[in-house]
Amino acid sequence: MCGFLGIAGLPGRDVAPELYEGLIALQHRGQDAAGILSFDGMFHLRKQNGMVRDIFRSRDMLRLKGDLAIGHVRYPTVGLGAEEDAQPFYINYPFGIGMAHNGNLTNWVDLKANQFPQDNICLESSCDVEAILYAFAQGMQRTLGSDPMLERIQAAVAAAFKRAKGAYSVCGVLSEGVMFGFRDPSGIKPCIVGRRVTEEGTEWAIASESVAFDVLGFERYRDLRNGEAMVVSPGDEEPKFVQVVEHKHTPCIFELVYFARPDSFLDEVSVYKSRRRFGESLAEQWLANGSPTPDVIIPIPDSAREAALCMAQTMDLPYREGFTKNRYVGRTFIMPSQEERQSSIRRKLNPIPLEFEGKDVLLVDDSVVRGNTSRKIIEVARRAGARKVYFASTSPPLIAPCPYGIDMATENDFVARGRSIDEVREEIGADYLEYLDLERMIQGGKAGNEKIQEFCSGCFTGCYPTEDAAEHLEALSAERAAART
Repeated sequence: MCGFLGIAGLPGRDVAPELYEGLIALQHRGQDAAGILSFDGMFHLRKQNGMVRDIFRSRDMLRLKGDLAIGHVRYPTVGLGAEEDAQPFYINYPFGIGMAHNGNLTNWVDLKANQFPQDNICLESSCDVEAILYAFAQGMQRTLGSDPMLERIQAAVAAAFKRAKGAYSVCGVLSEGVMFGFRDPSGIKPCIVGRRVTEEGTEWAIASESVAFDVLGFERYRDLRNGEAMVVSPGDEEPKFVQVVEHKHTPCIFELVYFARPDSFLDEVSVYKSRRRFGESLAEQWLANGSPTPDVIIPIPDSAREAALCMAQTMDLPYREGFTKNRYVGRTFIMPSQEERQSSIRRKLNPIPLEFEGKDVLLVDDSVVRGNTSRKIIEVARRAGARKVYFASTSPPLIAPCPYGIDMATENDFVARGRSIDEVREEIGADYLEYLDLERMIQGGKAGNEKIQEFCSGCFTGCYPTEDAAEHLEALSAERAAART
């Protein structure tokens, strides 16, 4: 999971300062590194490990000239998260191409170790967008400079799809003065096009999450379809779109559960409304199962707030904010190690004892992954005076790793894998535990857009929409085991 944003502004207007603001809105998607690549006849790049606010200075904005620019925030899944893995990437030959992505290649190990060396291409990083970049460039090389730009983009994206397998959405710039984007054949990773109309003309943007548009005054124009590409130049009234391949659309359901901000729309689905539907469905399930009645419902901030509030309303129970969140601690889920996740959770959440003392409390969270964080939060609630602690998850048990860029855990790390719900309850120390049923969650997502027929829910089922996902997970597990020795 990463975040990207690209802007094609009005001709001659520098867009990097706005890109900076947009990346701050996407910071929740990656806290490991950030970068901006601009173009004004030549490429200008600034990227580094760290948070957006810590990397860029006024002098950087003065140097990042151009009416075309792309930016990225990184959450490491492939590689070691070294500085050379920060995005965007660019090449100057045989074409000037800059690129950033959100996602993961399931054949990355083979591309790096076998396929690209056979082409005498030496990859300089452990970041898989570099492989997409070179595959795209190879496709461009087979076209003629006199061919229409849309046809050249189509050929380049087709070449990228043929070589780079997995789940990814991409934004990029060409030295010919255009911005482009494309979305993987299954549409697993989101990609949204934005528009801003001013008296001077129309500007365009492309992002991995629509919230980046809101802070910059862009409106959602439309989502890229799975297997689709687009291209636009500064000053264009409309982008050009082309369907490169046809495939079943299976967007990631975990974006709605956890990753995306509630004020975003993905594939025309409101994240906020989806989480409310998850909460309503969980409440109905809780009541139907005759589960114990708590005195109060308390969310684990932030991603469970909407669901917990809707649960409380449906069950006619008090809703309370029982935890105060330290905003200066990053998202614990995307911390690079379990040790950092564990140490961060107590610094991140501080209980309000008045909401716990002598009460049976229902804690609501978006998911339970390894169980360590849930156990820690339950311990905090008990120390704050809770009489009983019930726990509810607005998603089903997570049992399988994600091959598409979500560094959840290895197969053996999931607390729910091979355990009954009661065994998981004992493991995390809850008095009662309930998960939202898989079908209820899927229906809650589909309700936002009837055109979505199926979601990628591989982390809940172990079944993935791309063929080589299992092989990738085996290779990745072996690579990480070797790194630990």
